[in-house]
Amino acid sequence: MKLAQYYIIALVVIIIDQFTKMLVYFNMEKYAEGQISIIGDWFKIYYTLNPGMAFGAELGFEYGKLMLSIFRILAIIGIGYYLTILYKNKSSKALMICVALILGGAIGNGIDGTFYGVLLDDNVIPNAITPWFHGQVIDMIYLDICDCYIPHWSPIWGGTYLNLWPIFNIADSAIFVAVGIILIWQKKILAN
Repeated sequence: MKLAQYYIIALVVIIIDQFTKMLVYFNMEKYAEGQISIIGDWFKIYYTLNPGMAFGAELGFEYGKLMLSIFRILAIIGIGYYLTILYKNKSSKALMICVALILGGAIGNGIDGTFYGVLLDDNVIPNAITPWFHGQVIDMIYLDICDCYIPHWSPIWGGTYLNLWPIFNIADSAIFVAVGIILIWQKKILAN
């Protein structure tokens, strides 16, 4: 494959991610009022806004969101450059495809944080110093993995109630799948 083809993979992820986010933004109500059940309560389309990072974690100070957005932009540049280096070093196609998926996912969420505060109504985080770089990421894929009691005999969380329900988007999925492939098949993928 030529280098441009890996960037096209990233572009496809970006297009699908942004398309699904706009589809949700323009056609659904936020939160439980607008949810669509796909497989019972286990898998739903659920429109929510994420003001921070993975799992809604935020940098809890005045310029935290701005720092996060700038970090995302720098990470995107670094990942794009890394993809070029991998190509020049004739790394495995599988690794380059995974890095292209990560790049596409990073750009997809970077677009949200950078531009959605300006372009979309009610998307800028509260008390933002500017709408630029203060947009919230649109998440919509809801998986209710566990809404259960962990038995006492279980290590670490035994005897506690666990409510594990990630809500994510296509960009997050691309990153998760790529990192998972790299971790599972690292000996084969990283052999070059």
